[in-house]
Amino acid sequence: MILSSIIYKSIKTPNTIIQYVFGVALLAAVLLLLPLLAMLITKEVDWSLFDFVAAWILLFSAGFTYRMVARKMNNIMYKAAVGVAVGTSLLLIWSNLAVGLIGSEDNPANWMYIGVLAIGFLGAIIARLQPKGMYRVLFSMAFAHALIAVIALIAHLDLSAESSAIEILGVNGFFVVLWIGSALLFRSVKEAQMPVNSILE
Repeated sequence: MILSSIIYKSIKTPNTIIQYVFGVALLAAVLLLLPLLAMLITKEVDWSLFDFVAAWILLFSAGFTYRMVARKMNNIMYKAAVGVAVGTSLLLIWSNLAVGLIGSEDNPANWMYIGVLAIGFLGAIIARLQPKGMYRVLFSMAFAHALIAVIALIAHLDLSAESSAIEILGVNGFFVVLWIGSALLFRSVKEAQMPVNSILE
């Protein structure tokens, strides 16, 4: 129902959607000039064409998602909450593809983080993107992320050459703080009872 409504509104306002697409696509391309410039300066940065394409897709997806979700919201706290949630999701995916949060990027344990993102995606649909529901969804994501770190330590994945217990706790703790931060921003919208337009309106 939610996806069909968004698609319907996209068809209903094609010019606006096209502006969003081109704007976000251009911004993503501009951001990728940074690693391209770094490649010209140092040999420490060595990206392939696939790396640039994958990075562009991630940046575009995150930017477009934020733009579509926040475009109907008239509350700055809500926009900030969405921004933190989307940005953290982007950072989680990017980090796992680049180096991995548990061991190296090839460690299958990192696939557990898909569950965290799935909770966010399905939870957003169930909550209909409303602050009260999203507050609970983000806290659930924080709990799930913390649980993964605990599982990693119980399974002695900290004994690998790539990750120590401190690294696993530190990196995952950082993400947990970000999820909780987004949850608290959503909660502030609810507590202040500020008007927030529905994404479906």
